[in-house]
Amino acid sequence: MTTLFSFLFVLGVLVFVHELGHFLVARFYGVRVLTFSLGFGPKLLKYRPSAAGTEYCVSAVPLGGYVKLAGETVEDDRSGAPDEFLSKSKWIRLQVYLAGPVMNVILAWALLTIVLSRGTEVPLYETAPPVIGTLTQGGVAQAAGMRAGDLIVRVNGRDTRTWDDLDEAVAYKANQDVAIDVERGGQPLTFHVKPASVTKFEVGDLGVAPISRPQVDQVTPGGAAAKAGIHEGDVVVAVDGARSLDREGIVKKLQASAGKTLMFTIERAGHDLELPVVPIDRGGVGIIGVAILPMEVRHIAPGWRHAAVLSVEQNWQRAGEIGRTLKGLITTETPVKQLMGPVAIAQLSGEYAAIGWLSLFDFMAIISLNLGLINLMPVPVMDGGQIAILALEGASRRDISARVKERILLAGAALVVLLMVTVIYNDVMRIIR
Repeated sequence: MTTLFSFLFVLGVLVFVHELGHFLVARFYGVRVLTFSLGFGPKLLKYRPSAAGTEYCVSAVPLGGYVKLAGETVEDDRSGAPDEFLSKSKWIRLQVYLAGPVMNVILAWALLTIVLSRGTEVPLYETAPPVIGTLTQGGVAQAAGMRAGDLIVRVNGRDTRTWDDLDEAVAYKANQDVAIDVERGGQPLTFHVKPASVTKFEVGDLGVAPISRPQVDQVTPGGAAAKAGIHEGDVVVAVDGARSLDREGIVKKLQASAGKTLMFTIERAGHDLELPVVPIDRGGVGIIGVAILPMEVRHIAPGWRHAAVLSVEQNWQRAGEIGRTLKGLITTETPVKQLMGPVAIAQLSGEYAAIGWLSLFDFMAIISLNLGLINLMPVPVMDGGQIAILALEGASRRDISARVKERILLAGAALVVLLMVTVIYNDVMRIIR
């Protein structure tokens, strides 16, 4: 039930905000709005405050919504009244079409601002150069001959300056031939691999991980670590001379050293410090009173103003990723089977809701941005398609005939139906697998 309610909440908010954009701008310019509906199909609930007013309703199929304007198409029964949509100028009609996607982009910015304003911990490796720290045993990178210490500089000719760049470049390449350019000791090398397919969404994976340096997250007051001078934020470089230990390795060493002095090498403010620590014996298990993160993080705790700026920056980055994905679909570089449909979105809504409201808001921001940008694509029946038709009419200085418009809209509708069938098929196959 959590998944269902989360999905209805996410989709309801996104659709409501989108249609509200169309509604508000239409009303601002004096266009009569006949219907404001959440969902399609038979109307389950409806309310009309006055006989000549807008009918607000909730319909049976919750996979979208619509705002019906008076005199919206040439097929409508029009009288030429000034409050009809087609009686307005092309500039006003363009603004009405544009308002829905713009509202989704604004919602994405607002939701991410809320998330960021609460503070978050960002792994440092994400924005660091992709130097391989470890390789998965039997993974494709290891099988190809890649090694720890290799710097991955390009994937299929695309520069990978950070781990984020690398993850994005590989994510859509599952089971595809990929050229990986690396630098090893200053020498360029090229490896040809097929990234493995991982998770139910078939994400490409090379089987490489960054250099991971555990970091102290919390220190118990009065504990062995606190007495030794270990602080929150310290990076554990070595324990008793053993370097490159991961979090699990450090914990095992501590547990096996109750009552023994261990020399911790920690990095603080760019300097190494040697601190002797004696784990306390608790039932034969050594503890020092710390919580250790598996990797270094940077804590971000911006105010509202800074969070709003960061939200713009991150949404811009996400928009770039969406654009590259859409381009990949056109060039067939992005597999169609990786597209998500309503079932996958419902599953993810439930998973993020189980984590907490902030995670759900972050997910909603991503989906809202996707909805806004995809609606701007020049596909008939979408807002972008209507905008493209208006632009063509404006450039040619004459209206496209009703028959041609009808054929264009039918072609667009067929494309949208094909896309819906594809993503729903993907969702069903993921469930089966």
